[in-house]
This record gives sequence, C-alpha cells and structure tokens, in this order.
Amino acid sequence: MSESIPIIGGTGALGAGLAMRWARAGAALAIGSRSQERAEEAAAKVREAVPGAEVEGLLNEEAAKRAEIVFLTVPFRAQSENLNNLREALQPGQILVDCTVPLAAAVSGKATRSLGVWQGSAAQQAQEMVPEDVTVVAALHTVGAPTLADADAEMDEDVLVCGDRKADKARVARLIELIPGLRAVNAGPLEMARIVEQLTPMLISVNSRYKAHAGIRLTGLPDADHWA
Repeated sequence: MSESIPIIGGTGALGAGLAMRWARAGAALAIGSRSQERAEEAAAKVREAVPGAEVEGLLNEEAAKRAEIVFLTVPFRAQSENLNNLREALQPGQILVDCTVPLAAAVSGKATRSLGVWQGSAAQQAQEMVPEDVTVVAALHTVGAPTLADADAEMDEDVLVCGDRKADKARVARLIELIPGLRAVNAGPLEMARIVEQLTPMLISVNSRYKAHAGIRLTGLPDADHWA
C-alpha cells in the first residue's frame, strides 16, 4: 500500500479541512466520496489551494485501499451505510480511524445533544461493523472543521486518541501530528471514546455562546514524546 492518507467522506467539512491541512504539510491524500465527481472536485480544490499537492479524488471503496490507515469523517447518520459499503474494501491489518460523533442533529435534533449508541460509542459501533482483523481507533472529535479550513488560523489543541493497542494509536498519532499545532494524546482504550465523543456537543455549546472556535488543551503533560 502507498503512504497516502485516505479520507472517507473527504468532501464534507471535517474531511475537507483535514485534507487542506495535510496537503500543506506535504502529505499525499486520497479523498473519498460516494460520488466520483464530487471526489474529483474536492481534490481539485485542494490542489488549487495548495499548489503541487498530491491529491486523488476517488470513490470511497477505492480510497480505502490506498493505505493501511483510513480516516472516516462522515456524519453519524452516514456511518453505518459507509461501513457496510466498505466491507469488501477494508483488509485485515488496516486501521480505521473513526471521527464520528453521534449528535442529535443526525435525527433533526440539536447539535448540542448526543445520541445514545447501543455499543457505547460510535467508535465501538464501528468496531463491530468492520471486517475481522480491521482495528478501529477513535480520534479528531474535538477539532473544529471551521478552524481546519481557515488557512490563517493557527492550530493549538490536543487530539484525544482512543484505541486498544498503543502501537496502533501511535501510528495514527504520527499522522495527526503532521498538522502543525495538533498534539495527539493517548486517551486510553476504545471504550473511552464514549466519553470523548460527548465533548463535541459540549464544545459546540461553548463555541455558540462565545462565538468562538475553541478546542481542547490538556495541561501538565510531559514534553517528551510519549508515543516513542
């Protein structure tokens, strides 16, 4: 597999923002969509904004085959459909990074409220749905799409990463930290995603009140590379 970063649902706000940031960092990208046309349009926007960027626009199933670590950036209402469609594309040994948040907005509710998920979290639901020997890691729930998309905005926040194997989380962390200003923090096993996912509606509420784009920053952590 190549070293590109596949973004499933890369035409949405979060996926597009991540694509822009990773492209500026020099990473190769595979933007996935259910529509080939929309995927190519999104890739063209990145190349226009970042001259020389190495970006492909592909159907989700093709994008998922481009690397061992795949990012899923779709809304919660589209998570199950996308994972069902990826069953034949995802292969043993791959890591799926689930960025899904079960917001009530998915069922015409308020974005400041969360939905209950039978498995405990959207990430745990994803782990049940992916093929055997595909590992799910949860991350990027608290990073705002508007900040990512704003070329003039400096990132300065932490990304809480949940997963059952430190080695898998470390690989995901290296990709996250390609984006200047983002620090990946080991937030524990995958079951902790049920707590991390709840931070998103809280941040939406705070940012609405303050008309801001605040993120999460943990204090008192050691400066040393804790992923080594």
